[in-house]
Amino acid sequence: MRAATRYRSVLPRKFLAGVLLCLPTLSPALGEDIPLTKNSSISEFQNRSEDTRPYDFDAPPKGMFRDITMAEGFDEEIGIHRTHEIVPVKPTDHFTAESTGIFIVFQLHQHYQAFQIFGRCFPETVAGLNPDTMIGQDAMYIALEDESGYLRLTPPTGGWRPGRYKVEIHAGEQVNEMSLMGTMRFTVVADLKP
Repeated sequence: MRAATRYRSVLPRKFLAGVLLCLPTLSPALGEDIPLTKNSSISEFQNRSEDTRPYDFDAPPKGMFRDITMAEGFDEEIGIHRTHEIVPVKPTDHFTAESTGIFIVFQLHQHYQAFQIFGRCFPETVAGLNPDTMIGQDAMYIALEDESGYLRLTPPTGGWRPGRYKVEIHAGEQVNEMSLMGTMRFTVVADLKP
C-alpha cells in the first residue's frame, strides 16, 4: 500500500515539471489565431458545389464504364483472370460509307447484377436524314461475370451516308429516360478511291 501511495505522489510532480517547461514556448494569443467559420448546414458541408461537377450525358459514358471506344472490329482474348475479354480492333471514330459494321467496345467496372447495354444510333448532321429518327440499334446482355462487351451498328437501308452520327448508350433492363449513360459520336466519310 505504501508503494502505491509513493507512486501517486511522484506523478504529479513530474507532470507539473513538464508543463512548466513547456509554458515559456507557448504564445498567449495561440488560441486567437484560429479563424472561426460559420456554422454550415449538413447538406452544404457534405455536398459543396465547388467539389461537384454535373454529369454530362452528351459525352462518352463514365461511371460503370472503365473504358469505351469505337472501332472497326473487336477481338476476344483470354484475360488475366482466365476470362474472355473483348478488345477493340483498329479504334477510330471515322468510318467509310462502305463499313459493314461499326463497333462500340467497352470494359466495365465490377458489378453485382446482370443488365443490358443498349446503343441507339441517330444521324446528328447527315444530309437528308432527320436527326430525331433512330436508324439503328443493338443491345448486349451483360452477365454477372462479364467485364467487357460490344455493340455492333449495322448500316441502315441504303448504306451509311456521309455525316456525323451519335449513339446514345443506355444501361438497365429497358431504354427509358432514366437509363441514358452517355453519348458516343462517329463520322462517316465518303470513300476515297484512287
